[in-house]
Amino acid sequence: MDSLINHIKNFWLFVFVIVISIVLNLPKIDINKQIGPYKINYIGGYEINFNNGKFYRDMSLKKGLDIAGGVRVVLEPDLSNLPPVEHKEALNSLKRILEIRVNKFGINEPNISVINFKNNYKVYVEIPGVKDVDRALSLVGQTAKLSFKIEKEPPKELKEGQIYIPQFEETNLTSSDVSKAVPDFYVDQTGKREPSIKLVFTPEGAKKFAKITRENIGRRLAIYLDNQILIAPVINTEIPTGDAYITGQFTIEQVKDMAIQINSGALPVPVKVVSQTRVGPSVGSKAIKQSVLGGIIGILLVILFMLLNYPKLFHLSVINLVVYGLITITVYKLLPVTLTLPGVAGLILSIGMAEDSNILIFEKINDEIKNGLSKKEALEKGFKGAWSSIRDANIASLIIAFILFNPFEWGFLLNSGPVRGFAVTLGLGIIISLYTSVFLIRSIFKYFYKIKL
Repeated sequence: MDSLINHIKNFWLFVFVIVISIVLNLPKIDINKQIGPYKINYIGGYEINFNNGKFYRDMSLKKGLDIAGGVRVVLEPDLSNLPPVEHKEALNSLKRILEIRVNKFGINEPNISVINFKNNYKVYVEIPGVKDVDRALSLVGQTAKLSFKIEKEPPKELKEGQIYIPQFEETNLTSSDVSKAVPDFYVDQTGKREPSIKLVFTPEGAKKFAKITRENIGRRLAIYLDNQILIAPVINTEIPTGDAYITGQFTIEQVKDMAIQINSGALPVPVKVVSQTRVGPSVGSKAIKQSVLGGIIGILLVILFMLLNYPKLFHLSVINLVVYGLITITVYKLLPVTLTLPGVAGLILSIGMAEDSNILIFEKINDEIKNGLSKKEALEKGFKGAWSSIRDANIASLIIAFILFNPFEWGFLLNSGPVRGFAVTLGLGIIISLYTSVFLIRSIFKYFYKIKL
């Protein structure tokens, strides 16, 4: 009796999960209906927002670069000046700063991964939806180290024909003294406005800046970004406010990008651009259509196979596939999982594995019926007999998915983004199919047929 009650509880738990999955996957539909005192503008297209945005999901599928199109940049960090014990910390910092830059660029869910193969590190930056390759390269490929240098004392006399070239020396003012950089417009004495970067110093930085300008009137103060001079104006008076403008015939996009780089901080190590690839959205659209078509054909063939071989239990296979699909898409949106073409392949493969468990169960049931057992006894022994095979097969597959994902970034394994995408969808598919193919079907039998399983 207790077993029956537990299976009934499990059945209604599955019903609850299915209803939630349907609600979360509903597309936004405008209805504009007045129901009593309440007006309902739309249903579907819901978002999840807990704890004032600390956990937020817009419940849309995140598309990878090969589906949405965009730019992929491969960077090689230079770790030669760091001891091996500091490599991991530097790479984590590099990844974090790149994520900040790309997020401020206005791109949601960039895919940035550090790949280690035999201690040869590469950083893959995938920015979906970006068409300007040069701008993306400028954004992620520059170290963005800001420095301030003062003009050295010029020589008192110049030889005839000698051209004076200002020489600069370091000051105690560094990028850590800059509180923020703001895209702005600088208005010169003639009233002309031009795009510029406004530097706002920290209180300590403002004191340093005021002292430098006070003690070096008549000399040039050069501002460098990655050892490239941006501007070197002559100091005419002390600037006590802690505000400075960087001008230089920049475009609005250039000042925005430089502000992003300065605000996100300098990269901890120099990087070299190894390759850059632009993927057009038409390529991704064509590929996803072909993948979806292949998936639909595969599902129809699986359903046809189940119908021909197990006509009396065929409806359970269809229920299993529908529930599996709903829960899988919901999990993808909640985590979220960035869906790539290898990920789609892993999803389609896991669909077949979901039905594989049902085939084992149904075959065991048929074998028990052929051995002369009643339907009730055959169902009971069929589930129990198939469970050990299903469990062992799924554990073996999960181990393979774990190795492919390589969460510990072992250097002797290749942990590329596409391989990891395949491993994630395959692993999640195996876990979800284990519940839908075994526990859901078992609960349905228990609830409707009232047998002791």
